[in-house]
Amino acid sequence: MRLGIIGLPQSGKTTIFNALTRGDRPITTSGGRFDVHTAVVDVPDERVERLSTLYKPKKTVYAKVTYADIAGLDGSAGKSGFSGALLNQLSQMDGFLQVVRCFDDPNVAHPAGRVDAHRDILTMDGELLLNDMIVVERKLERLADERRKGGGREKALVDREIALFERLNQALVEEMPLRRVQVNAEEEKILSGFGLLTRKPMLILLNLSEGQPEPSKDELMVGRIEETPCVYLQGKLEMEIAQLPEEEAQVFLADYGIDEPGLYRVIRLSYELLGLQSFFTVGPDEVRAWTLPCGATAYEAAGQIHSDLQRGFIRAEVISVEDLLLLGGLPEARAKGKLRLEGKEYIVQEGEVVHIRFNI
Repeated sequence: MRLGIIGLPQSGKTTIFNALTRGDRPITTSGGRFDVHTAVVDVPDERVERLSTLYKPKKTVYAKVTYADIAGLDGSAGKSGFSGALLNQLSQMDGFLQVVRCFDDPNVAHPAGRVDAHRDILTMDGELLLNDMIVVERKLERLADERRKGGGREKALVDREIALFERLNQALVEEMPLRRVQVNAEEEKILSGFGLLTRKPMLILLNLSEGQPEPSKDELMVGRIEETPCVYLQGKLEMEIAQLPEEEAQVFLADYGIDEPGLYRVIRLSYELLGLQSFFTVGPDEVRAWTLPCGATAYEAAGQIHSDLQRGFIRAEVISVEDLLLLGGLPEARAKGKLRLEGKEYIVQEGEVVHIRFNI
């Protein structure tokens, strides 16, 4: 699960990266130079903490998300396009966290001369749209050649692909991100190898200064932008909190009357953005949160844990984490008949504890 942190120069991308990863990368501009730094972050989950308190395991493992701070997007793609290296990195991401500057700082000049969050969102969207338009138009040209020459794939298959890419092209002409274009399973398979950037889910992070009131979304989010999820964060303050020792951070939060760092919300939203959920395995050796796509089956969950469990799958014992905590553990739940036995096709739900019965 990899999320690319993108944004125009001086938007505070590295500040946000440091806040999310508790890092201390220097806050300097890349000057449009391609650069990327990554870090793996635990997904905050108090359910894992409560399960760990109950089981006192040797090891506690949270779900993970990888953030990549990607420099090199500076609003100039319309002139020269993305470099191969930059496009390769962007294509590998599962989604994007777009950092948008809302703060004024006389010491950090905005490249466009003044702060305008709406303009910056449109600029970044335009760069990604332009890239996809180039990819789609080139594919349409190749398909037209293939159809004209014949002798290769079935004509009906080529025609279906032409219809698909013409539909995508029309959406891009209308400045519509491709994530809003509905595709069926066959079309999804066709598109999987293209790395189209606007098909990837996007979370917009509006980067505020300390104490800055949240701007009205009516001012910022119009047209297609209003359908993109967004979150406000006081980036510099969150970075400073993240870099404090744990005890000092808790005192700081208490003094400000903050229940939890805002970055926790961003991490959880990042996890949800990709259509993922958590299920848990528990025991004296390990309590672990596992990542699974929403709608995945018990059989697929078994494969996430270990290939042997999937190969020898018999049944899954399932219970909600809240019921398990209330009953005091798996043996107690089993003794009281509270564990449900489910087969391979059972759809795992968010927050369930899953124990796989298997035989090899």
